[in-house]
Amino acid sequence: MPRFTLLCSDKPGALELRMATREAHLAFVHDHLQGIRAAGPLLDAEGNMNGSFFLIDAEDAAAVEAFSQADPYRRAGLFERVEIRCWRQSVGEPI
Repeated sequence: MPRFTLLCSDKPGALELRMATREAHLAFVHDHLQGIRAAGPLLDAEGNMNGSFFLIDAEDAAAVEAFSQADPYRRAGLFERVEIRCWRQSVGEPI
């Protein structure tokens, strides 16, 4: 099964929106754990959350896009940019 990265960058100044939507986002992710190999927030230089990263096994990019579209963060308009890329591990411990 193909593996994809889902990289989401928050809009500038959106930390308050992120925090207000975080509980719904985490509940959504926990309800959709199948296929998620790794996930977590991206951080700025001060350690504040400013984006999201997922490593997902999925049939195709359309399935990852559908997951992303349903995420409460994206539905709330948190993200400035969303990028989905197919990925293959070459180095490191197997994920």
